[in-house]
Amino acid sequence: MNEITRSGSSFVGYDYKEVLIDPERTSMYVDGYANFGWVLEEKIQPASYTGKGPMGKVKLKLKRDRKILNKTELTRLERHFEACMRELERINYAKTSFAMMWALIIGIMGTAFMAGSVFAVTHDPPRILLCIVLAIPAFTGWIVPPVIYKTLVHKKAKKTDPLMEQKVDELYEICEKGNKLLI
Repeated sequence: MNEITRSGSSFVGYDYKEVLIDPERTSMYVDGYANFGWVLEEKIQPASYTGKGPMGKVKLKLKRDRKILNKTELTRLERHFEACMRELERINYAKTSFAMMWALIIGIMGTAFMAGSVFAVTHDPPRILLCIVLAIPAFTGWIVPPVIYKTLVHKKAKKTDPLMEQKVDELYEICEKGNKLLI
């Protein structure tokens, strides 16, 4: 690290950047930004929600030399890198969102049947047969969602995994180009 000496001859001015990211992609971001001249200054782990910023995000504080060579091209590559990372996150989210929706719908329907079953048994006089008939789809609606979720995620993963692999390859190419500009 360059520091200011008493004679002032080794002064380095820095650009600073803060990025909020998902914790599971921290290493990819840190490694990627290093290829564009950024140095990790501080990584702030997510704490319990305090009302300051998005919950569960990691904050990266980065810096780089203001007079870095090829700054314009590095910035362009950096933006392309960030767009690819967002696309990777979107593809990953798409893998689970459809499955989550169906699991929740089935679970809510099971809960509605359970409510009907409870109302049937608490009716005066109790409707035991109706209670049993409504309890069967209720318990099914509570047992099936995890299985449905896993099945749908697995099917979607077969479609999205090749796309994610292409994006990761694209990210590596961008980082390689940025790294060559730093030399």
